[in-house]
Amino acid sequence: MAEKSTEPTMNKNLLILHFTVFIWGFTGILGALISISAIPLVWYRVLIAAASLFLYFKFNKTAFRVDKKTLLTLLFTGALVGGHWILFFASIKFSTVSITLVCLSSITLFTAILEPIINKKAISKLEIVAGLLIITGILLIFKFESHYTKGIITGLVSALFASLFSIINSRQVQKNTPPVIAFYELSGAFVWISIYMLCTSGFNKSIYLNTPDMGYLFILGTICTSLAYVAGVSVMRELSAFKVALITNLEPVYGIVMAFVFFGDMKKMTPGFWAGAILILSTIFLFPLVQKEISRRKAAR
Repeated sequence: MAEKSTEPTMNKNLLILHFTVFIWGFTGILGALISISAIPLVWYRVLIAAASLFLYFKFNKTAFRVDKKTLLTLLFTGALVGGHWILFFASIKFSTVSITLVCLSSITLFTAILEPIINKKAISKLEIVAGLLIITGILLIFKFESHYTKGIITGLVSALFASLFSIINSRQVQKNTPPVIAFYELSGAFVWISIYMLCTSGFNKSIYLNTPDMGYLFILGTICTSLAYVAGVSVMRELSAFKVALITNLEPVYGIVMAFVFFGDMKKMTPGFWAGAILILSTIFLFPLVQKEISRRKAAR
């Protein structure tokens, strides 16, 4: 009976996660449309997102205090969040939306290796195989899209940062509510990026916005960040960091389709890109089926 009662909750969380990933796929489109560079773009993004969550707490009279240890953990995790988004948007500007989104698929491999180490669990051979197949796909893209080397490297490091803060959040969500986690991490990202911009004279004409940028940043900061971030963290109460990372890899599917609709991005891609992308996406879709079959055979023994 216990298994039946948890299944609807699991399915609900999977549905929420898929919807969240679809929204994340749209961030690449907004990143390409916004004219300012990656660092001020992310600075505005986290400022708007943190402010919208603060207003949410005040409007609903929700307590959001945390102890000092949790506060420091979340604020420092915010550095990873900020770094991930800066590198994500930099990768888009160095290459294309499609290449950046496919590079993010390496989150699966990073999580398969790092989650067991950080949480002191046995490493799953199946997860490692899935991760290696995804990396093979990325190497194919790397080989045939070598003129986008800088974009591919920044995309991969962005994925590493995303993997790390996802693993941290899978532990934090057991002790704190998703909106509180999101608020302090986004506030931390804002603080760290602000310090960096102060040290590098980043507060200059480069942060000036035109009218379209204001509208795009508002959508990016509210719907695609504060709302999606809270939803993405909330599902981690039921889903492992690896499963979240695996489904997050559907972001390239949604993003590439939207990139084609908005920019005709697919016309720029070589056959090597598509060979790598198909290998990556096939791994994402087949992994749950193989995992289920292995579990069924073990149960039948």
